[in-house]
Amino acid sequence: MRVIEMNLGFLGLQFSFGLQQGNMVPIYSWLGADESTLPILQLAGPMTGLLIQPLVGALSDRTNSRFGRRTPYFLIGAVMCSLGLLFMPFSASILMAASLLWLLDAGNNITMEPYRAYVSDRLDESQHEIGYLSQSAFTGLAQCLAFLSPSILVYWVGIDRNAVDAHNIPTITHISFMVGAVLSITTILWSIWRVPELPLSEDEKARIAAAPRSAGATLGEIGRAIVEMPQAMRSMAWMSLFQWYGFSIYWSYSSLSIGRSIYDTADKSSEAFRAAVLTTQQLGAFYNLVGFAAALAMVPISRALGASRVHMACLASGGLGMVALAHVSGAASAPGPVFSALAMPDLGSHTPLLLIAVTLGVCWASIMGNPYIILAGSIPPERTGVYMGIFNMMIVIPMLLNGVTFGWIYNHVLGADPRNALTFAGVLLLAAAVTMLRVPDPRRAAGLAHA
Repeated sequence: MRVIEMNLGFLGLQFSFGLQQGNMVPIYSWLGADESTLPILQLAGPMTGLLIQPLVGALSDRTNSRFGRRTPYFLIGAVMCSLGLLFMPFSASILMAASLLWLLDAGNNITMEPYRAYVSDRLDESQHEIGYLSQSAFTGLAQCLAFLSPSILVYWVGIDRNAVDAHNIPTITHISFMVGAVLSITTILWSIWRVPELPLSEDEKARIAAAPRSAGATLGEIGRAIVEMPQAMRSMAWMSLFQWYGFSIYWSYSSLSIGRSIYDTADKSSEAFRAAVLTTQQLGAFYNLVGFAAALAMVPISRALGASRVHMACLASGGLGMVALAHVSGAASAPGPVFSALAMPDLGSHTPLLLIAVTLGVCWASIMGNPYIILAGSIPPERTGVYMGIFNMMIVIPMLLNGVTFGWIYNHVLGADPRNALTFAGVLLLAAAVTMLRVPDPRRAAGLAHA
């Protein structure tokens, strides 16, 4: 129960990420953005992650305040995130939406890294699987609810999905973001109230007191940590490159691909495109629901087989699913009662989409859990914060590369067709799976994994 309560803040944090993944491309599209500019318009996430997470990680390792080591960063980030969510649906232009995304992502990144380190601080090595895969489970649950919230408002509450404001942004998007703003801060407050940080030992206090506090010293610590990076962490660099470049493509082009392949539309202002957005959000909801269950099921599997091999299999599953999604047809039937009850009738009428969602859900559950098991087992505890921040650089640098390179690839190599973009993303995930053959599993090497 304590593990659940300490990770509850991840529910609000990942609800925010889910709202971004499911709604930023539609918001930009409704405001008139060109398809090829979508990756660069979403640079806020990787840029703030690259700049903020390593810095916050190093600072939180050296913080000794009356509120705790990680808690001040939780609170600052949660407030910023809530403000970004609150104002985002009122965007009157692409510039305003992009600016608010920078605020939102800055808040998310200030909170994210200390939260990862907080789990490592509170749990011993034998509990890392349950700690990080519980975070993965909350990620799946939160993003499922975030993706599903517009459909719930349409199918349960009865709000017209075609009701839009003066800037073509639907009413259901306004309400979903307001819910996210509340969850973002309340769940963080609950976690730090119910499961406060452990008090620092005298040795830890002495180490923090002796550490230099200047900006140069902090940057120097990041540089030294990169040079001294453990081999298991270094081996995951290629995996991260292919994995996150591929998922960046998926987040930018999945709704556009479904609009073309299932709804036969490229008109962003049409009712058919709004239907495609809802279907894509339902797909995201279902794969995150699958991810929630898969993350819990992976705890004994990763412990027995090793997180490296499990992650390799899950990446291959996700790659095949993305390739299949690019070629799904528009054939549909009546949705089953379960999917109608879950406010997912659009998804429930497309059996191929359901099967694809399972492959993506298994992949996403592993992405949010298994690499952190490998990481936590290979880094020194006193440098957890800085290494969690550096590992995030392996996430955001591929996203940055996507932002500055994929627009050209989309127009000149992939024929400006979002279906080709998803095929390309699937191939990248398959490549990521192959690279995991080179990643050692620290727990197996230490004899902690068992058959």
